[in-house]
This record gives sequence, C-alpha cells and structure tokens, in this order.
Amino acid sequence: MTSKPASSESAEPADLAARAAEKHVVVIGGGIGGLIAARECAKVGMRVTVLEEADALGGAIRRVDLDGVVVDAGAESYATRGGHVRALVEELGLGDRVVLPQAGGAWLAGIPGVGAAPVPVGGILGIPANPFQDDVRRVIGWSGVWRAYLDRVRPPLTIGHQLSLGKLVASRMGAKVRDRLVAPVTTGVYSASPEDVDIDAAAPGLNAALTRVGSLSGAVQALRDDAAGRAQGATSEAKAPGSAVEGLSGGMSALVDALAEDLTGLGAEVRTGSRVRSLRKADGAWSVEVEVAAEAVVEAPSSDEGAVVADLRAAELAAAESATEELSADAVIVATSESVARGLLATAVPALSAAEAASSPEIEIVTLLLDAPELDAAPRGTGVLTVPGSHTAKALTHSTAKWAWVREAAGSRHVVRVSFGAQGEPAATAALSDEAAADLARSEAAAMLGVALDPASVLASHRGRFVQSQPASIIGSGERRAAARAAVQAVPGIAVVGAWLAGTGLAQVIPDARDEADRLRRALLWD
Repeated sequence: MTSKPASSESAEPADLAARAAEKHVVVIGGGIGGLIAARECAKVGMRVTVLEEADALGGAIRRVDLDGVVVDAGAESYATRGGHVRALVEELGLGDRVVLPQAGGAWLAGIPGVGAAPVPVGGILGIPANPFQDDVRRVIGWSGVWRAYLDRVRPPLTIGHQLSLGKLVASRMGAKVRDRLVAPVTTGVYSASPEDVDIDAAAPGLNAALTRVGSLSGAVQALRDDAAGRAQGATSEAKAPGSAVEGLSGGMSALVDALAEDLTGLGAEVRTGSRVRSLRKADGAWSVEVEVAAEAVVEAPSSDEGAVVADLRAAELAAAESATEELSADAVIVATSESVARGLLATAVPALSAAEAASSPEIEIVTLLLDAPELDAAPRGTGVLTVPGSHTAKALTHSTAKWAWVREAAGSRHVVRVSFGAQGEPAATAALSDEAAADLARSEAAAMLGVALDPASVLASHRGRFVQSQPASIIGSGERRAAARAAVQAVPGIAVVGAWLAGTGLAQVIPDARDEADRLRRALLWD
C-alpha cells in the first residue's frame, strides 16, 4: 500500500524542515511585497533568491539626499488600518521610530472665487456631514450649501444602489460638493476622478448607512458616530496612534533596510541590478533567465600599441549585451508592476492574458529643498490638495510642517513634495528635463502655498517617477484583480504579489504578500 505524504497536522517538524531546505524560491522584484513574500519563505528554511532590477531595494519606498538632508522620495507613511504595517514595524525592532504627522491639517487650492481654504473637518472622502458648517460654506458658497441641503429633504430614490461615488454625490448634494470637496480628495489620494471611485470599496458601509438614514450627509454622520463609538470602546493601546497614518523617523526606507537585513540573516540571497528576461517551466522546475553584468579580465599592456588594443577590447566588452544566467526554482513569486508581471507570465500563465489589464499611469513626485523663510509659519498647513483643473500639480506635501524629524533634519530650510499625474492624465513633468521639472514644481508650490518662491530659493531637488497601480477603490478593480489572481493561482508553483493585485498602500500590500507566500509554501511543503 503506497503511503501518502504527511499532512500539515501530522508531519514532524524535522520532516518539514528537511522538505523546506530542499526548496528554492525565486522572488522577482525587491519592493515591499517581494521582500515580505521572500521573508515568509525564508523563515521556514527555504532557499530564497531575490532579484531586483534597480540598483536599490524598496520599489515605491525610496530615499534621497538633498544637500545633506535625507528624506523620503516615494512613500512617506503608511495607513494604520488593520494594524498590519505597525505589527511588522514592531517585529523588525523599529517601534521606537514610529512617528505621527504634526497637527495643522491640509488645505484646498484652486477653489473658484475663493482661492484656497482649509479642508473642512468631519467629512468622509470630502462629503460633509453638515453642509452649513462654516468651513464647508467657505468652500462651496451659499448656493452650494443650499443645494447640498436638498439631500436632507430629497426622496431617497437612488439610495443603496449607486456604485459611482461622483454620481451619487452630484445627484444627492450637487456638483459643487463633488467638484470642490470630493474630487480633490479622490484625485490626491487615489489619483482618480470621483466618477471612477467605487463607493463600497472606498467608503465601506456608506451605501448601507444611506439606506438606513435616508440622506448622504446623514449617512456620513452615522458612520462617523459609529467610528467614534468603536474608538471609545477600544483599549488605550489601540487608541494611542490617534491618526490615520504613521511614519518612521528617518524615513520609510528604514523598513526596507530592516527587511533586507532580516532576509540576509535568514540566509536569503538578495541581488540588485538583476533583470529577469524570461520565466518558463523546464524539466519539472521553473527556469528564470537573469541578465548579469559581463565580466572580463583585460591583461595589462606591455606597449603603447598594447594599450590601444586593450582599450578597444574593453570598449567592445562594454558595448556587448549582458550575459545571462539560468536559475532553477521550485517556485517563483513575481513582485513587479502589472505590465512587467504580465510580460513575464505570458507563457507560464496563459490564462492571465484573458484577465483584463488595468491602466497604470506614471506619476512623478518632485521633492524640493527650499531656502524660504516665508514657509516658517506653514501658511497652508501640512499640505495642499487641488481642485482638478485649477493647477498643473495634483497635490503638495509640506514635509517640514508635516513631520518633526524632517524639520529637525532640514534646520532652517524647508522640504516640499509636489505630485504630478493621475489616472488618465500623464504627469505634466513627463517630457521635461530634471531642471525644468524642478522649476515647474517650484512655480506650482508657490501658487499652492500662496507665497513667492524665487528660483534661487531652490537649493536642491529630486525627481522620482512611479508606476501608479490602479487602486482597489476604482470601479471594476475588484473583479479585474480577482480574475487575474484566479488565473495565477491555477498554475502550481507561481504566486504574484504587489499593489496591482493587493491594492495600493502598505496596509494592503503587506498582508496580501504574506497570504500569497503562505499559500505557496504550503503547496511546496504539503501538496
């Protein structure tokens, strides 16, 4: 009688450890999703190789040195929801570096007839609970207030049935609430128009509250009351953060450094500057073709003529294509952008081509170090969101006003980050030189902050380009992601992680990467 492999419940630890040691997992991509997945496999003793094409790990988490001031050039914070990121931070020994943003709030810029005003408090996704509130009235005016008030008396004909956030807000509270309050938030947070945002994904429970209460503003108030009640019932430890986001003193790259160090300690091999050219199944294993730098030894010349020959030979080698290396793996985790992942998996996961691809625009963030005493008083709080169409930039973060550690590092100088590009709208800086992009960012910053910023005030700048994965809150995104993931999971030995399947933000990427790595390693050890 043929014996079956031991199940997860009956297998001895020594047997599992021996099985794990025989498995080789290749992770393509060294962003947070890839590092988390690699760590989960390495923790159980699997041999892990991480291949990152860039010369540094981190993906959307990057650091930049601006005249001695080291700051985040990409993601600068993480959402506290779910507690997943904070738990990882604590696990990696970074708990003492957790910081909260400074008080001050954000502003709206480009308001017709108004200019700029603080973002009203007490709303959800910009939807006000009370349209007569002074800070709401300042943005939408009395005509907007009275139109929004009709929500309270209008028959609830569409309650519980509207999918589009923009359409619901416009029909219930009017165009001014949608365009001046909601659109700046969805554009700044999701890089998307309100019309494209799925209510149930972006604001879970809002449709249900709308049905229960009978008005959109009332539903917002009901959800806020519910949230306040839960907060009062939470433990003091859970309430401590008191903010929707947290950051790390010294920058989010500390998380990447800690993960890389942990991976090395677990025996994983982490390579940068390694571009994967192809992925295929060969002889029962996965074959990963990797570009490696061509290495050659040039003998020292014995004459002037020899020197010329050697120089020519070296030039030929430098111009030659990179050599390739074949890695054999029991499983592969693809942790790249959507377009790269689909290209690599075209043969391995043919069903993926039938799953609809999402648009993934490139956005740019220009970070400026400024000598601008006019910003000492933080005239526009910690940042600015713009009414779509009013400015070339979509948002600005005044980093030295938002984060105490950045202010301390910058001294008397200021750091601002200016964002360009959105879903369906290429970044205005895309075709510009770095110098021109920095100058446009300075001009936009001056307009959004309401101060004069002379070109000489720019002491240093950095321009970062990022692929913006489609947020989970976009209409149809859930179905697209589910179809793509089902296609991937149907192929043994393959997993895909990252924002294009998990949704944007570390709070979604990290638990998703853990779950996918766990699914893969269980299959390797027990199936």
